[in-house]
Amino acid sequence: MIRRVYLFLILLLVLPDLYIDRNYLRHAKRQWLRWLYWMPTLILGLSATLLLLGDNFTQWRTQATALFFIAYLTLTIPKCLFTLCSLLGWCVTPIVPHRNRTGLKKVTNAMALLVAFLGAYIILYGSIWGWRAFQVNELTFSHSQIPTSFDGYRIVQLSDLHIGTIKHYPQEVKRMVEIINSLDPDLIVFTGDLVNNEASELDGTDTLLSRLRATDGVFSVLGNHDYGLYRHWRNEEEKRANLQALKLRQQEMGWRLLLNESHTIRHGNDSITLIGVENSGEPPFPAYGDLPKAMQEAEAAFKILLSHDPTHWRREVIPDTDIQLTLSGHTHAMQFKIGNFSPSAWIYPEWGGAYNQDGQTLYINQGIGSVMIPYRFGAWPEITLLTLKAYSGK
Repeated sequence: MIRRVYLFLILLLVLPDLYIDRNYLRHAKRQWLRWLYWMPTLILGLSATLLLLGDNFTQWRTQATALFFIAYLTLTIPKCLFTLCSLLGWCVTPIVPHRNRTGLKKVTNAMALLVAFLGAYIILYGSIWGWRAFQVNELTFSHSQIPTSFDGYRIVQLSDLHIGTIKHYPQEVKRMVEIINSLDPDLIVFTGDLVNNEASELDGTDTLLSRLRATDGVFSVLGNHDYGLYRHWRNEEEKRANLQALKLRQQEMGWRLLLNESHTIRHGNDSITLIGVENSGEPPFPAYGDLPKAMQEAEAAFKILLSHDPTHWRREVIPDTDIQLTLSGHTHAMQFKIGNFSPSAWIYPEWGGAYNQDGQTLYINQGIGSVMIPYRFGAWPEITLLTLKAYSGK
């Protein structure tokens, strides 16, 4: 798998350069400029070989790979966009009168450069500022089954922190915690992917995360990354030990990890049930969730399900349960969104925000962290503030 990714990255790196070299640089009077143009490509190609073809992703390699991908995307995406625009111009040229072709070529090259600079801006903005632009999305959820004593109940949802990607920026983790606590939540829920691969990623940030405060506590579930599936372990015992360490670390932080179980929150004579399942995904993602087991002691009429993978909602929640509200994450909205469009829509029928069907609601938090690369554009890191609203239904 890694080698296929490596081959794709090299082709994406080299092919636009071959086109640009052949059509714009080959006849340059100063050939040293031509060689200077190729230097970043050679450096990135060598970096890709050293970083991606090793046996394992240790912590330092993960950080180095993140920096590599930022440099890679900043260089490669603009060149790919330039090449595509230029090729489009070449395709149009034969149908344009000969006297207008010189002007068309100039316009095409100018447009290609503009698009290339726009691509570079999007990459640089997202990798420098976008991933730390925390946003609080507020919404109200109304339902006739919400008890009156829970009217106005404030739930903060976090998802997909991927702490290994941002652990080297503790000031941002601290700022995130301060923003959440300032919302004065009654309950904080975390819907999976606390780490990229290893429990040790929490070193140095667990004390910050333990400062999260809510009246009724902090509850969490596991996401696909939390099982350590994307790291080469020496044996299954080491892999299991890592998962156990992650569970223990959450307990030490004061978080209550729900592993196919439920918890009833009581206010006087009223109650709501919080249900948490392990990751329940479709291949290639793990399916460890056991919703029937988790619901065995779900006694309250109003139920909230924490399930990392939103595909779980249509597969099991809607057809087999009466759970009114499901909170998920996982998609990250691909960490890229323009307006209401995200590439996530090509993969997931539900990828961000609220969805309703037959009286049941799914809300997908687009995540607050990033996988490997600290990057977000449009799909800004999200903190969801959900307020429950009781109503008679009349």
